[in-house]
Amino acid sequence: MLKIPFNSPFQTGSEQTYVIDCLSRNAIASEGLYTKRCASILEKSFGIAKVLLTPSCTAALEMAAILCDIVPGDEVILPSYTFVSTANAFVLRGAKPVFVDIRPDTLNIDETKIEAAITERTKVICPVHYAGVACEMDSIMAIARKHGLMVVEDAAQGVNAFYKGRALGSIGHLGTYSFHETKNYVCGEGGALCINDERFLERSEIIREKGTNRSQFIRGVVDKYTWVDLGSSFLPSELACAFLAAQLENLELINQERRRVFESYDRNLRCLFDSGKARGPIIPAHCRANYHMYYILLESQEVRDGLMQYLRGQGIMAVFHYVPLHRAPFSLKLNATHRDLPFTDDLSSRLLRLPLFGSLSENDTLFVAESILEYCK
Repeated sequence: MLKIPFNSPFQTGSEQTYVIDCLSRNAIASEGLYTKRCASILEKSFGIAKVLLTPSCTAALEMAAILCDIVPGDEVILPSYTFVSTANAFVLRGAKPVFVDIRPDTLNIDETKIEAAITERTKVICPVHYAGVACEMDSIMAIARKHGLMVVEDAAQGVNAFYKGRALGSIGHLGTYSFHETKNYVCGEGGALCINDERFLERSEIIREKGTNRSQFIRGVVDKYTWVDLGSSFLPSELACAFLAAQLENLELINQERRRVFESYDRNLRCLFDSGKARGPIIPAHCRANYHMYYILLESQEVRDGLMQYLRGQGIMAVFHYVPLHRAPFSLKLNATHRDLPFTDDLSSRLLRLPLFGSLSENDTLFVAESILEYCK
């Protein structure tokens, strides 16, 4: 019987109140009080010019691909060690993914490998902030400026994490967030597009409103609205945003609870790391993590898989993460470009994610740690 699930959505206490209030207002579609409240909190907290709430981070990435004017034949540079949405958003517009290896410390895209992957067809660099720890954004932005490229930050896991004092999602030309049930701040399904380049302010609203200028009509800028551009239905439910508002109003409370669990794992597994049998997450000094994930890197895939099964026998749900995209069937069908990706292949096969959510007790984390230590004897 499962004693400790991998994830359990944390609630602050106001979620039900806000959802009931939303129902009482009889306005549950989108762009109501709670959608606007969520956008305002994100803009003010993270210094972002404009935030548009979306039904998912996938939707936000798809909007970003349209804003970047991706057309068939374009190339997008990204890590292979990421969720499929990062690549899919651009592939849907006809782009070809070009996969770059990851760093062995943070498991983020290796910024020193990006420039060699640039061709005359490259249009976008899409760094992914793995586990809520920042990519080396100064280097990535410098490369983008040198070659005239766009940068779209996939900060699905990076809400309320920072790089040299700047919020993830606020540094690239565009950024994306996720509020999926497994993330730090949740509403079941949800996301956001961060607009950091003023060139995209007006068009992003049009794309989000199915390619119409409806937002301008609502503001009284035009006397009727019509179809003016590409677009789709990228608006979230107001009910989801009511739930999310209660989460975002408690950014630091949730962060503190996740940090407590993260540091408990770090403390209780220290002897394992000191023995050299495993390694935990590495957070560079200039990065402020949001404690989205606690993972351990084992000595081999066989040890990882054996430990995962052992923990399940103890009632603990621990999981591995992505199968690298460059090895996925559809990637092979696309003939996606990649050079040797030794760290991606190696580290992805040895990584195990531990349960991490705000209501996990000290006794729970101790039980998980002791179970790991017992197996690794």
